[in-house]
Amino acid sequence: MVIPAISLSTNITVSTNITATSAPTRRHKHRLNHSTLKSLSKSGKLDEALRLIESSTLKSPATAPDAEACALFLHSCISRKALEHGQRLYLQLLLYRARSNHDLLSNPRLKSKLITLFSVCGRVDEARRVFEDGGEDVDLPESVWVAMGIGYSRNGYPKEALFLYYEMVCRFGQLGNFAFSMALKVCSDLCDLRTGRVIHAQVVKATEDPDQVVNNALVRLYGEDGCFEEAIRVFDEMPQRNVVSWNSLIGGLVKKDGVFEAMEAFRIMQGKGMGFSWVTLTTILPICARVTALVSGKEIHAVMVKSTAKPDAPVLNSLMDMYAKCGAMDYCRRVFYGMQSKDLTSWNTLITGYAINGLMTESMESFQEMICSGFSPDGITFIALLSGCSHAGLTDDGCRLFETMKIEYAVSPTVDHYACLVDVLGRAGRIEEALEIVKNMPFKPTGSIWGSLLNSCRIHGLVPLGEAVAKQLFELEPDNVGNYVMLSNIYASAGMWESVRMVRELIEKMGMKKEAGCSWVHIKGKIHTFVAGGSNEFRNSAEYKEVWKRLMEEAGYVPDTGVVLHDVNEETRAMWVCGHSERIAAMFALINTGSGMPIRITKNLRVCLDCHSWVKIVSKVTGRVIVLRDTNRFHHFKDGMCSCKDYW
Repeated sequence: MVIPAISLSTNITVSTNITATSAPTRRHKHRLNHSTLKSLSKSGKLDEALRLIESSTLKSPATAPDAEACALFLHSCISRKALEHGQRLYLQLLLYRARSNHDLLSNPRLKSKLITLFSVCGRVDEARRVFEDGGEDVDLPESVWVAMGIGYSRNGYPKEALFLYYEMVCRFGQLGNFAFSMALKVCSDLCDLRTGRVIHAQVVKATEDPDQVVNNALVRLYGEDGCFEEAIRVFDEMPQRNVVSWNSLIGGLVKKDGVFEAMEAFRIMQGKGMGFSWVTLTTILPICARVTALVSGKEIHAVMVKSTAKPDAPVLNSLMDMYAKCGAMDYCRRVFYGMQSKDLTSWNTLITGYAINGLMTESMESFQEMICSGFSPDGITFIALLSGCSHAGLTDDGCRLFETMKIEYAVSPTVDHYACLVDVLGRAGRIEEALEIVKNMPFKPTGSIWGSLLNSCRIHGLVPLGEAVAKQLFELEPDNVGNYVMLSNIYASAGMWESVRMVRELIEKMGMKKEAGCSWVHIKGKIHTFVAGGSNEFRNSAEYKEVWKRLMEEAGYVPDTGVVLHDVNEETRAMWVCGHSERIAAMFALINTGSGMPIRITKNLRVCLDCHSWVKIVSKVTGRVIVLRDTNRFHHFKDGMCSCKDYW
């Protein structure tokens, strides 16, 4: 055991048999510096470690910190993003090189660590300076090149990272998994499937088998570029899978709009005991929100509560968003007020949740609470409030908010804010004011602006103006079938069947198809989907007919065939309106859930007037709470009343 030299007071005598010489003293001091430096670095005491380095004379290799000690110090800097400490070490190493022939900066491990530190701190130029130090003649190993490539990728320079990979191929010929994983990630970021396939071929030809990181990168590449069969093939052939593998698969499914498949993949993942990461949850919770799978969202929430790790703000924001978009604002509010640390996204999620659920009083109160808490609203805050005012019929409040966002909060209105304002005025029938806004706004009208006006024309039956607005939309968005359908509906509401026929012929001629009405419910762990006019076997079942008959007899319901915008007879109209997807979904839920259980339905289109009336009747007759979410907003039906107050 080496005992370090210490300074003792003069009245203490130390007896020793050791003869001190100069050479051993220097050796002990050298070892002391290194062991103490490593200990300080490991414990995160970077200031003390740096003082130890800077206090050294750095005149000879014997007194300089070695590469291992410096690498450990830099590793601690990287984990803490301690840029200044790393810069000061880099300066000391430059000074040391200038004073001696010993160049620690040529050490590949140190060079990689410095590049990584500078890149994680956003200093790409400094990272590149370290990489190029020594000139082109320096023979750098692959690991240093990859560190630089990752630095480019991390800081939003994927093309530079890919060019660096090309240089690596020319220089080294055969590359390893570290380089492959970096390049494949870059290809995903660039959506460069062609280059990604070339790199995949290089992976196949390589002497070493691809590791888990490379396979995960391949799954992500193919999944995000829509080549799902290839993603599945890579996934199935992986000898081992981890959480990242499953996250890549689920992320690819989500991007492909395979929301139900993604939910199933998550269930299989949990069934295999794979666990999850916060990335998993921030991917799967929006899916639960999208399909209104409240039960699945609650199960994920339960897993989060049981976890020993504390979820961060982004995960909790996703949880809030899920509850809000499932119409469960009580749970959303509970999560919000249970958060130890809230950010602006947290407040925006709460405000938006209240707004889309028709609770504009609570939305406005939350806005004021946010201001009092010291948060400044942004553009997203005002889009939520303006949109909520539009659907709630709060025209004056919407106009006032639009003015205050500029004057009181210095938020410059974007074209989306103007679209919301036009919608606020148009829905209220103040068409002239809406047109004046479009005429004088500092932006060229976009599809969303004209779309808001066209919808207002539909609501108020303004055929000539609707034709003029539709003409603008057809020029801006020639492939958007929704614009043609809206014009057709305006004609149909006015009884102009010849014009309806012409628009529908134009849609057919252009090869476009109207989106079919589709609704779904989540019951007993499964998502059941229904299409308008479909599910004939279910609708012809004795159970369906019995429940339907009882409901209609108790309510005295008569279909409003005026909502059927087709030139057909009354019997056909009644049959069509009774076959709307939200009705089939509601009937399925009534039959397959316990009495008194709330029913949650999601529809891909706007709910029609007669279906809205029918659901109100069903909620009163059955005593059920029915939450219907369409493309515009939530409708909470209870005791024959709707939260939208029949204004949507």
